[in-house]
Amino acid sequence: MIWQGWLSLGAVVGVLLTLIFTRVAPHLVMMAALTVLSVCGVLTSQEALAGFSNSGLITVAAMFVIAAGMHASGAVDLLVNSLLGQPRGVRAALTRIFAPVVLLSAFLNNTPVVATMIPALHAWTRKIGISPSQVMIPLSYCAILGGTLTLIGTSTNLMVNGLYQTLTGATGFSLFSISAVSLPVAMMGLSFMWLFFPKWLPNRDQDKALANLREFTLEVSVAPHGPLVGKTVEEAGLRNLKRVYLIEIERDDTVITAVPSEEKLHGGDRLVFAGDTEAISLLLRINGIVPSVDNNAHLQSLTAQRPERCLVEAVVSPHCEAVGNAIRDARFRDRYGAAVLAVARNGERIKGNLGSIILQAGDTLLLEARPAFVSRQRYNKDFLLINDLNTETPRHERAYLAWAILISVVSAVGVGYISMLNAALIGAGLMIIMGCCSVNQAERSLDLAVILTIAASFSLGAALQKTGVANFLADSIIDLSGGKGWLLLILTYLTVSLLTEVITNNAAAILMLPVVLEITEKSGLNSEPFVFAIMIAASASFATPLGYQTNLMVYGPGGYRFTDFLKVGVPMNLFVGATTIMVLLIGWPLDRTV
Repeated sequence: MIWQGWLSLGAVVGVLLTLIFTRVAPHLVMMAALTVLSVCGVLTSQEALAGFSNSGLITVAAMFVIAAGMHASGAVDLLVNSLLGQPRGVRAALTRIFAPVVLLSAFLNNTPVVATMIPALHAWTRKIGISPSQVMIPLSYCAILGGTLTLIGTSTNLMVNGLYQTLTGATGFSLFSISAVSLPVAMMGLSFMWLFFPKWLPNRDQDKALANLREFTLEVSVAPHGPLVGKTVEEAGLRNLKRVYLIEIERDDTVITAVPSEEKLHGGDRLVFAGDTEAISLLLRINGIVPSVDNNAHLQSLTAQRPERCLVEAVVSPHCEAVGNAIRDARFRDRYGAAVLAVARNGERIKGNLGSIILQAGDTLLLEARPAFVSRQRYNKDFLLINDLNTETPRHERAYLAWAILISVVSAVGVGYISMLNAALIGAGLMIIMGCCSVNQAERSLDLAVILTIAASFSLGAALQKTGVANFLADSIIDLSGGKGWLLLILTYLTVSLLTEVITNNAAAILMLPVVLEITEKSGLNSEPFVFAIMIAASASFATPLGYQTNLMVYGPGGYRFTDFLKVGVPMNLFVGATTIMVLLIGWPLDRTV
């Protein structure tokens, strides 16, 4: 290889190592790789930026808006409420969940589908008397399988199709091209879950972790004529307590949330603390602090809806800047305008010194926040919001209209009347024009990190193809397999599946597609089953909570431990992989001449 090839190979290795061993966001890693390849002259500026004008990327963005319209109009809730019903037993509950989730995930981005379903399933499982831990992992896996059913089901499918068009000049795949593979795979995967997951998943009551505010908040009062009156929180020594910290002050029927250090105390203030509730005796030893008249008043106060604050249950994202830091060191209150009431990890609330807890991705936090926190985090992506008290009221009168728009888009593409790009753009525009979602909701739905990751990834694929790296890797893999088509198909699936568990699914697919196309070209093999294998393997990430975003979203609310995902996810990975390869070998000729 020439030096440009070695540089491209080094960029790929650097991207892989960075994504595996650091917390640097994937879109930053991909943009850095794009910059290196462009600055060093490996790619021209047009080649480096080609991904930003790719039809697949624009289609992904438009589908985000369509998903926002379905969510904001209550169209998703309409389907969920009509199908869940009153099942008896876990298997009956799973049967009720499978239909709406698969249907929605086949045509909408998985994230809003799962985000909508989590609070609905929490309330539903309490109503029917089963544990959330028995349905949350199946919810995520079901969304993953549903997303493989169509070309618009996941951003990965759209991205692979777009890069395939760019590299080969072919017309690409139709909306339901992959369905012939993914439908039997999804049916087998759902059957596998229905049969084994009720036995394998823990019966763990998540409600005990963060449900009772009395377990982790405590309240005291400022003596009306005591020495603390007129002092700031800092001067009173209430800011740097070791086992508890101040989260709110109730004063004259108003609430001061995320209390600043310079706030002055008034006589009669009710001070609500979070942390180790056994530290109440230490608080009462402070001169000027007296017991609250009603020890349960703070519970009623915190659970009541107030315009000054909202209670939010949120899962920490891998991209959160506070990950790896103690809550106190992360300046959580100043950075996010929210106070941590409690932290749950592995299905159990962490007790003791709240401020010293080092946050990890997947932790579930109970926060008392200012109302702006929810809208701000829709942009920042530091947290995957699970439940909040101040969500915007769905436009229920637009629910049927949203369904009509989605069905029209899918139908128009399905019969070949219009291209996927144009249908998605028209559908997104109609969702806004017809009032199914607001312009602000549409803008918030655009996941900039995903869009940048996809667009920048195209430059890596182009570099591998242009510099001969894909050709070099293809020769090596062909030699390893002895040129056997079935073995090459298995190696393709396994490689993408393993990469997806340690890096993003989009990155895994984009790195492998140029290599696989070279393999099929050199071996005289039919590229279609190999491309389908990449699409499914990149989405079928079940073994870890970090492999796919919906897995991480259910990790905290389901009260899971990491080993719970390994216990059910590894067999699921193996089963879905074996089923996919079997379907491809039976249904598609590997030899191009056949």
